[in-house]
Amino acid sequence: MVVAKPFYWILVLVFLFAVPANSSPDFLPRARESEFYEWMVGVRRRIHEYPELGYQEFKTSELIRNELDAMGVQYKYPVAVTGVVGYVGTGKPPFVALRADMDALAMQESVEWEHKSKVAGKMHACGHDGHVAMLLGAAKILQEHRNELKGTVVLLFQPAEEGAGGAKKMIEAGAVDNVEAIFGFHLAADGTVGTVQSRPGPIMAGSGFFEATITGKGGHAAIPHHTIDPIIAASNVIVSLQHIVSREADPLDSQVVTVAKFQGGSAFNVIPDSVSIGGTFRAFSKESFLQLKQRIEEVIVAQASVQRCNATVDFLKERQPFFPVTVNSKDLHEHFEKVAGELLGFNNIKDRPPLMGSEDFAFFTEAVPATYYYFVGMQNDSHAPLHPAHSPHFQINEESLPYGAALHASLAFQYLSKSQTPSPPVGEKNSHDEL
Repeated sequence: MVVAKPFYWILVLVFLFAVPANSSPDFLPRARESEFYEWMVGVRRRIHEYPELGYQEFKTSELIRNELDAMGVQYKYPVAVTGVVGYVGTGKPPFVALRADMDALAMQESVEWEHKSKVAGKMHACGHDGHVAMLLGAAKILQEHRNELKGTVVLLFQPAEEGAGGAKKMIEAGAVDNVEAIFGFHLAADGTVGTVQSRPGPIMAGSGFFEATITGKGGHAAIPHHTIDPIIAASNVIVSLQHIVSREADPLDSQVVTVAKFQGGSAFNVIPDSVSIGGTFRAFSKESFLQLKQRIEEVIVAQASVQRCNATVDFLKERQPFFPVTVNSKDLHEHFEKVAGELLGFNNIKDRPPLMGSEDFAFFTEAVPATYYYFVGMQNDSHAPLHPAHSPHFQINEESLPYGAALHASLAFQYLSKSQTPSPPVGEKNSHDEL
């Protein structure tokens, strides 16, 4: 007995120092195994061949459900029309969520390769096919470790990120009720494979869209004095809109107003009765966003009036809801740095400056106590230079898939391991102001 006591304490000390508190198994080797990697690549390519637009992701949703069935992961379907919500773990609090978007874009793919889009006028030009493959990879890893989870991981396969507010519908459907933290990601063409990028605080802008109809009096182009020219009025409106940011906004408060649409007459010698313009506006605070919205309407109406025209402005909220600012929790940023550092190496965590692009992941920021969004690098010497998202030449370097899958799984696993925060009562939702 005297000999056994020192041996017992040696075993205890070895265990304590060999398994760091709140750490997870190293998921990256599993995600990089040949069979696992080829499975993820196959999932991504099948989705890529049959792209579907927002709320039309029926084939994609079916593929996801089949893969979850094969893993033995329980799920709810349909959620928000085509969405799928899976569950791994105890089925009890705490709940942490992982999200991937599913929808494609209405554009024709210009890249010639074996798995090119088979649907004319549609392609995965923003990496959502890769996002789904990585979340399924994370689900597979977590399911293999389900008996070690100290709570429940909620898997959000979300429709309609590209402008139609699918995240908002998922929230309304109760997909994140009682979830206390959520992680989202995006493949990044400007990052290196094996690196990730993020930052605490605002990381992507809030955004909205506007469309204005400017009405005058049409007539023959040879006698403009008999008309009230809406094209001249619209031209003045566009120039004046640029002054909102350049002369009214604090230069240190990033804002954007862009007119991207101008539609008028169809003949060279006819001044039309009316023209329409449209565009987007973006800001990093709710106050700046609402100020932009107010000034856009005031400038359009006033400048049209100067040219004797009438103007109406529509902010298109019914078709494309305003996206809030995407804000990363400072606490989750510390968690992200620790987990990503252990998994990938601390020198492979890069700071990501705020982007004027927007993401409907921001809606989760208003519904979940803690949210976090990061970028997974794709570029390396084995792949040709990558084009940015929303390009018909966009491609994914599939070597990045294991990194996203392993990190997503690790973020959830370790969050549950260290979480001591009591969950809100069942059915209780968090309320936040919306844009």
